[in-house]
Amino acid sequence: MIGIAKGKSPMAKTSLRAALAAASLALLPSAAVQAQIHEQPPIGEPVAFELPETRHFTLDNGLEVTFIPFGLAPTVDISVQVRAGNIDDGAQTWLADLTGAMMEEGAGGRSKEALAETIASMGGNINVGVGVHTTGISTGVLSQYGPDAVALLADVVRRPNLDADEFERVRANLVRDVDVSRAQPGSIADEAYRDLLFGSDHPYGHILPTEEQLRGYTIEDVNAFYGDHFGAGRTRVYIAGRFDEAAMEAAVREAFGDWETGEPDSAEGATASTGPVVQLIDRPGAPQTTIRLGFPGVAIGDPDAPAMEVMNALLGGSFTSRLTRNLREDKGYTYSPGSGETWMLDGGLWTFNADVTAADTAAALRETFYEIDRLQTENPPHEEAQGIRNWLAGIFILQNASTGGLINQLAQRDFWGLPDDYLEAYVPNILAVSDEDISETARTYLPLDRMTLVLVGDLETIQADVLALPQLQGARIITPDSE
Repeated sequence: MIGIAKGKSPMAKTSLRAALAAASLALLPSAAVQAQIHEQPPIGEPVAFELPETRHFTLDNGLEVTFIPFGLAPTVDISVQVRAGNIDDGAQTWLADLTGAMMEEGAGGRSKEALAETIASMGGNINVGVGVHTTGISTGVLSQYGPDAVALLADVVRRPNLDADEFERVRANLVRDVDVSRAQPGSIADEAYRDLLFGSDHPYGHILPTEEQLRGYTIEDVNAFYGDHFGAGRTRVYIAGRFDEAAMEAAVREAFGDWETGEPDSAEGATASTGPVVQLIDRPGAPQTTIRLGFPGVAIGDPDAPAMEVMNALLGGSFTSRLTRNLREDKGYTYSPGSGETWMLDGGLWTFNADVTAADTAAALRETFYEIDRLQTENPPHEEAQGIRNWLAGIFILQNASTGGLINQLAQRDFWGLPDDYLEAYVPNILAVSDEDISETARTYLPLDRMTLVLVGDLETIQADVLALPQLQGARIITPDSE
């Protein structure tokens, strides 16, 4: 299978784990269940993370390579990461996506079907993923086919067919994707949210193109984007698993050694604007309201980043977070509230999102503001904070227990230019965040007078109660009537 990766929700896995846990409890005697509930085992000590030994080298054309010998299974994962993504779109939103979709259609003279058959014979598939900052082309195959897979990926990255005969169909598929997205309240909210934060002058502010934009792109635009943004100097190859290092190095040098360095990465970031600003978008008759509440955050390498991660997990970024327990478990306003961080070239964002019952919109916001204020004014109990710190440390260890996870972590470290020991220092840095640091971080980065809030819902139902909230007094209000 060859496809553009667009990200997956963790909710399916969470629901499965919850169902399995419930089923196992149902098999236990009542007394045993009560013992488990009231006599929970003590929290264990977090495990330190040790990065497997890696080897790095650079080709004469600037292409960087990282080898990660790891695991016992006779497989190898290969990932080619190119610093080319939506940040390079300029005014042509989704041109990077269109280019990635065209790269899927064949390479090195092979058709899409021939590529799929060839990589399948090695036990794998090819995935092309276009993101905000990078495009990734990856596969996982049986170890014996590692050198052949390197050559095949090099064709996809270096010699995509970019066949004009396939262009109309590929572009039409993206047009349909955009039409579907524009009908979804989440996409509507995301688009308005990013526009408020970054405006129309930077790709960070563009979530979706218009249909007219997409239909205006040509195969010449795709070729120009590829030519301007793909080259050895903007590429790093990661190889993890069980493999013959000498054979793989020879394969990499053969496949990529004569690739031109290309143009340097010149993408520039943008600083998020601050509120308070509230935008209300009408969806008459909608049974739910989609919420996006955000604040400018920190860059991943900022000294405050560990405290920001712990604060986020405790407030809204975990299944046991305060906002989840309040809005979902206690009040029943929403099924899956959550918060998270987005890292960007010039900082980051902290965003809370939820879909709440329309009639409960104002009440849900009131509880959200209450939880933010409570964390700002009261240090969390040590036991609660320690549980979150341990959870983050444990999740980090689990994320790095596979070849794919290691590649993702190393690619993130390298893209953001983090210290070589960033991964080894992650757990100690998280555990060093004090209870007081958590509240201080909430005070520093989540002041309500800097918030950006977008609501998509039935304004006849929600508008009056929402705008009466004291936390919104003094904010700039944008409604359909005021635009």
